[in-house]
Parts: sequence; C-alpha cells; structure tokens
Amino acid sequence: MVSEILMGFDESTLAYDLQRAHSADIWFLRARFFLWGGIACVFSFSIGHMLPLFGINVFQWILDGLFSFWHHLWG
Repeated sequence: MVSEILMGFDESTLAYDLQRAHSADIWFLRARFFLWGGIACVFSFSIGHMLPLFGINVFQWILDGLFSFWHHLWG
C-alpha cells in the first residue's frame, strides 16, 4: 500500500513491466532509485549533524554502554 502511494505502482505491476521493459524504462527506474537514495542520504546526514546541536551524543552513549558492560563482566 505504501509503495503504491509513494511510487505509483505495486509489485505485480513492476514485475510485469520489467519483463517487457526497454532501456528507457530501466533508466527511469535507476533514476528514481538514485533520486530517493540521494534524498535519504542527505536526510540521514542532516539528522546526524543536528543531534549534537541538541546535546544528543550517540557515540558517547555507545562507549559508556560498552565500558559499563565490560566492567560488569570483568569488574
């Protein structure tokens, strides 16, 4: 349902189209893939750079958890 809303087709339509697709159709599929991949990449990098602005330090949380686990095991 979500793919039909976002992309305008479902899996059976895509499978049927890929059987009869020519090079322009494949180019448009690749272009759509690179467009959404680029948008996802920029969005994820933006979120990653905004987290420290609000005082959220994910790497420090990971390191604190690992050190705590290590000291819990070998204390």
